[in-house]
Amino acid sequence: MSDTPKKHGFYIPEPKNRPGDSPDFGDMEILKFAPVAKPDISETSENLRHLPFQLVRTLTDDDIEDGHWKPKLSAAVYRKALRYMSITRIFDEKLLRMQRQGKTSFFLTSLGEEALGVVPSMALREDDMCFPTYRQVGWLIARDYPLLKLVNQILNNRQDPLAGKQLPVLYSAREYGFYSLSGNVGTRFGHSVGWAMAKAYRGSRDVAIGFIGDGSTAEGAFHEALTFASVYNAPVVLAVTNNQWAISTFSGLASSEHTTIASKGIAYGIPGIRVDGNDVLAVFSVLDWAAQRARAGFGATLIEFFTYRVGAHSSSDDPKRYRPADEPTTWPLGDPIDRLKKYLIKAGEWSTDQHDQMIMKIDALVAEAIKEAEAIGILGKSKPPIASMFEGVFSEPDWRHIEQMKELGI
Repeated sequence: MSDTPKKHGFYIPEPKNRPGDSPDFGDMEILKFAPVAKPDISETSENLRHLPFQLVRTLTDDDIEDGHWKPKLSAAVYRKALRYMSITRIFDEKLLRMQRQGKTSFFLTSLGEEALGVVPSMALREDDMCFPTYRQVGWLIARDYPLLKLVNQILNNRQDPLAGKQLPVLYSAREYGFYSLSGNVGTRFGHSVGWAMAKAYRGSRDVAIGFIGDGSTAEGAFHEALTFASVYNAPVVLAVTNNQWAISTFSGLASSEHTTIASKGIAYGIPGIRVDGNDVLAVFSVLDWAAQRARAGFGATLIEFFTYRVGAHSSSDDPKRYRPADEPTTWPLGDPIDRLKKYLIKAGEWSTDQHDQMIMKIDALVAEAIKEAEAIGILGKSKPPIASMFEGVFSEPDWRHIEQMKELGI
């Protein structure tokens, strides 16, 4: 959010920096570490209206843990998070390369946002449900979903666990607490609220977490979800990934120039909180606080994860056409993997040699999964059985369904 006075009259938001410009984040109110008070989970939304205008950080600029939001977790938990985030990054790098080689049709990465898939998966319980966007593959990786299955789906080969019914990155794994992804952005946000309402109605203490991007907060689905979450006091964590870019559209077109996205919860009586999405410790702490609120019956929390999309939107996108080429390297809040690594090393719980050895092992692990999947088949060279397109569609086939199967000799 900028302090620059807005012009009177009609106004068309424009990103501050375009290709050829020098990146400048100097007008963002995020550059200095400042402790934010941590309220009790029972605090009313009226008394939490200041939170959306602050930024929760736990790691200082010197990579030291400080402030009121220390999660008090063991170094072993952080090392595990570091490993899962590193798997996510290496997996993304290798699969994007495969897409460039024509081995799959489409791909996108979570580069720079790995914490926002991995940490929620570790912070929430086994029976909780994630309603993701397409950059939350870290949720599955942090729950040890088989990498081979992920690659098989991306290649759409005959062992694709979704039998070719989804785009390569639109994963689904109910048994891992991962709701089916949709290419229609924003739709799963409301579904997370509905799932949470149903669970609460049945007396369960399970919690849903729904993700949406900054651009989609301008869509009606976002506001519908907030309405239902507020009216029915749903046990849901509503997570907005504000990575500054919605494909080629900067976040100002979703009103982030005028106010924070987290502050949009105020009108619905939902506490909003803004957190540094590249600070793994802060993400753990805020998610735990929001999940405790939901489980204790205090309702929804709107979290704005303030982060940066380092890579392209997808394999079909070229970000150099709409932002400075070196903008990703100048993001003032750094990289989540690098920051956690530095924190652990300073705490005496990790070393550069240990990190290098871990990366080597992960590289081999991902490479082996890719090798196995390629042996099964790449795009167009291996396909799911044609009969599988009728499976999991209708509970009972009607006459048209039966006729179509007969025509195909099934």
